[in-house]
Amino acid sequence: MEWNFRSAGELAAALRAGEVSSVELTDAAIAGIERDDGAINAICVPDFDRARVAARDADRARARGTDRPLLGIPVTVKESYNMAGMPTTWGMPQYRNFEPPEDAVQVSRLKAAGAVVLGKTNVPLGLQDIQSFNQIYGTTNNPWDTSRTSGGSSGGSAAALACGFGALSIGSDLAGSLRTPAHFCGIHAHKPTLGLAAIRGMTPPSAPALPTEADLAVVGPMARTAGDLSLLLDVMAGPDPLTLGLAHQVTLPPARHETLGDFRVLVLDEHPLIATGTAVRAGVNRVADALVADGARVERHSPLLPDLAEAASLYMRLLVSGTVARFPVEGYEQLRDRAAGLNPHDHSLDATRLRGMVSSHRDWLEVTNRREIHRHGWRQLFAGFDAVLCPITPTPAFPHDHNPDPLQRRLDIDGAEYPYFDQLVWAGLATMPGLPATAIPTGRSPEGLPVGVQLIGPMFEDRTTLRLAELLEQRIGAPPAAC
Repeated sequence: MEWNFRSAGELAAALRAGEVSSVELTDAAIAGIERDDGAINAICVPDFDRARVAARDADRARARGTDRPLLGIPVTVKESYNMAGMPTTWGMPQYRNFEPPEDAVQVSRLKAAGAVVLGKTNVPLGLQDIQSFNQIYGTTNNPWDTSRTSGGSSGGSAAALACGFGALSIGSDLAGSLRTPAHFCGIHAHKPTLGLAAIRGMTPPSAPALPTEADLAVVGPMARTAGDLSLLLDVMAGPDPLTLGLAHQVTLPPARHETLGDFRVLVLDEHPLIATGTAVRAGVNRVADALVADGARVERHSPLLPDLAEAASLYMRLLVSGTVARFPVEGYEQLRDRAAGLNPHDHSLDATRLRGMVSSHRDWLEVTNRREIHRHGWRQLFAGFDAVLCPITPTPAFPHDHNPDPLQRRLDIDGAEYPYFDQLVWAGLATMPGLPATAIPTGRSPEGLPVGVQLIGPMFEDRTTLRLAELLEQRIGAPPAAC
């Protein structure tokens, strides 16, 4: 029996029934990593000795009658999460030897739920790329085609899951970093509502792990099946216990519907600022067809949809203003000079990003006010729809491109070239207003590459998109193993 590709739910049932031990599951996962990860490079920091100890402890706890949500289940953790006794580098060479003193809050929650942590998964430099490569740990390859990227910044986690290296993983998402790797590698992921899951300890190396509130970033679950996303989100959800007055568990409302035919879904496959590739459009339509076949109400247009071009502009300005906030003064002054030289009629995303890099606090407040208007628009939209179905990026996984100047990179969409970072507009559609979004696989492209889509839902109604993902998985089928 191949345990490595069973869902976490199936493994939990098998462990409770005594069909397998945690030690057996852990040894099988480690054997798979040692056999297959040389070609993929997903696990950048193995922690096998401590994993085997944790597995033995889990088996002893179960023998005593203990049960916890993830007791004895092998998992992985994105490298950017603090783990005591292990390096946290974010791929930055100057922090090669940095080890945080304590676990991130989400790592603590994994361990409290009984999970067995196999190790850490690879990331891009500073988590700031759509690919996962860095000078310390090298490049993570896509399991379906090693000449292509696994995505970023949770690319190591997505590749690990596609290869059966653990049943679950935790990642993070600021610019599609959960959803894009899931789409590229053929797995599931969920970007929770902003603020739903505590982020303390998902912290740049050497920075103090404080219970700060993020403007865009979230942490969230990754899995091979839709049902496992809910299992892991239940472990992750809830505010930071260090936040005074909020140390209670979040109770999310139930899914709006329990059958596919009851859902009302708005389908989008065109964006005003970037083309949608043929393979991705086909993936969107496969899901739309499955919804229609089961009687769901599917529409392609709504006057209530917030303006997509303005949404992309607001997102890019918020994204880059936070990214460059700690730039050296000299670098900031150079950016300011470049921005001052822009044609005032240049409203391209490249120009928007450059202006965002030198935003004043006054500028940021203006953008934030516009964001609130968009949030109100989404609330109105979701009074008539339960979810929005749309792309995650315009293409399946693209070939490795390690040009040291990302601004010189280009994305090929059916033969036409676009600026590399323009592909983030679809991910930003959910990120800018803080909405939940579930990434699901829909099949493969003619070249055999995975294709995924995202289901965007109302704020704090994460269970609605998660349930829709489960129902669609039953209708479309689970993705095959990559390794």
